[in-house]
Amino acid sequence: MPNTRYDTDLTDAAWAIVAPLLPPSRPGGRPRSTDIRAVVNAVFYLLRTGCQWRLLPCEFPAWGIVYYYFRTWEDQGVWIGLQRALYEQVRRAAGRFPSPSVVIMDGQSVKTTERGGVRGFDGHKRVKGRKRHILVDTLGLLIANRVEPANLPDREPGIACSVA
Repeated sequence: MPNTRYDTDLTDAAWAIVAPLLPPSRPGGRPRSTDIRAVVNAVFYLLRTGCQWRLLPCEFPAWGIVYYYFRTWEDQGVWIGLQRALYEQVRRAAGRFPSPSVVIMDGQSVKTTERGGVRGFDGHKRVKGRKRHILVDTLGLLIANRVEPANLPDREPGIACSVA
């Protein structure tokens, strides 16, 4: 991808930060022919727009290649490592310690259907569905998130999130 075409594409400065955090190609065998920057841009495009894998624009690598890298990096923990490394860099740039000393948890009950996972009834909010919990630091940066049945008390995901 010779030039930036979408708002979700990484700038050169952002790519210089992200590139060293991605795993190198495996030793031996054929050299990698896929542009990894294009793969990362495609994943960011997918996450931002919510389009289907097969509907990726033709400027990106084939959807199967993008999906392969996405799943491989997910299984290897690359996305979590990338988020943690960038998180620590942002905190240092803000003049803070890399790890927060205080975190804030918030939860929200939302209505859902039976499809797509577990759900429960939140008697306090009178909602049948799920609860979304997020953990942020004092800068508002995301630390962890979790989705649970709505009937689960808020303290249980809070304990699980703080341990992770």
